[in-house]
Amino acid sequence: MSSNRQSGPKFHRVLAYLTFIGLLIAYQLNKDYKDPKTTWHIKNMFGLLLGLFAAVWLQDYPIGFYVYWTVVCLWIYSLIMAVLDQNQGIPFLSNAFQNWFKFLNQK
Repeated sequence: MSSNRQSGPKFHRVLAYLTFIGLLIAYQLNKDYKDPKTTWHIKNMFGLLLGLFAAVWLQDYPIGFYVYWTVVCLWIYSLIMAVLDQNQGIPFLSNAFQNWFKFLNQK
């Protein structure tokens, strides 16, 4: 029974990185589990999503290209860390995301 409980939150962590809809689904599913690692990854993906929105907003400028590909690389890195079940995130940014997005904490 405990292995089933452990596989649920890990799936939710990975799901958070699979599109915007995956982020919303992971957030809703985590309301039942209240897993701190899943909440950590939800906040991390929310920050990456804001970075993607910034890249789209900047797409008419040359820097938009670099912002987009930087966010994509950071997303791939974060997805790999979620699959490996680690809270090791983006240097400097992940810690900032955890402080900035406290409204995403599960109560």
